Amino acid sequence: MENSGLTQAVREAGAVELILVRHGESEGNVAATEASRAGADVIDVPARDADVTLSNTGQDQALALGRALASITEELRPDAVVSSPYVRAYQTAEIAVETAGWPLKVRTDERLRDRELGILDMLTRQGVDRRHPDEAERRLWLGKFYYRPPGGESWADVVLRLRSVLSELNSLGSGHRVMLVCHDALILLARYVLEGMTEAEILDLAASTSVLNASITRYVRPEGQGPWTLESFNVADHLTAQGVEVTEHAGDANVHPR
Repeated sequence: MENSGLTQAVREAGAVELILVRHGESEGNVAATEASRAGADVIDVPARDADVTLSNTGQDQALALGRALASITEELRPDAVVSSPYVRAYQTAEIAVETAGWPLKVRTDERLRDRELGILDMLTRQGVDRRHPDEAERRLWLGKFYYRPPGGESWADVVLRLRSVLSELNSLGSGHRVMLVCHDALILLARYVLEGMTEAEILDLAASTSVLNASITRYVRPEGQGPWTLESFNVADHLTAQGVEVTEHAGDANVHPR
């Protein structure tokens, strides 16, 4: 896994198109859903978050993504593919790029990692309520955007690192395309940054929308500078068309401050 990052990967690229892809379904997604349904406190994942791999369905989704990307003509193909260093995202990017037949090396950038949950890591919503009731209350009071669990990050913290990624794209020349493979929160927060949303607007979106595994979100900027235009959001038609299961594994929809 190469860690040269977005900066090196796109210095020779540009930004007339930005493709955001959520990783395929992971073993962690499956375990979290099962734990929540069972009313368990702890999610049974035998690895740290950064090392959680794709499920079998997630691998199928990454293959389907790659087959869909293969239909992009060479002149419209991304010049750089940059992934979160977390295994589930990197696997998705590697499988998709190889399947598409793109002659690109997938690079990683730690700024694209998932939100860090600190002491709440591996706990279900029920587990947080039972084991850390004070934190559960604080989260309800502050809302998801500003609540930072001890040892973890708020969404506002994630936005700070994401802004630096996106500002690099904004400062590059025109004529090229970039694909980022990352996580659902990153994709929602990219919308927050690129579209100038308010806290209320991004929380409304988060409460009503699940970013689908292996979905594609696309922004365009034909002149290579200025504001981005959202061309499509959360598209998973490439999975349905190939008979691959569509999964969402959404986060907690109770996101607004009380």
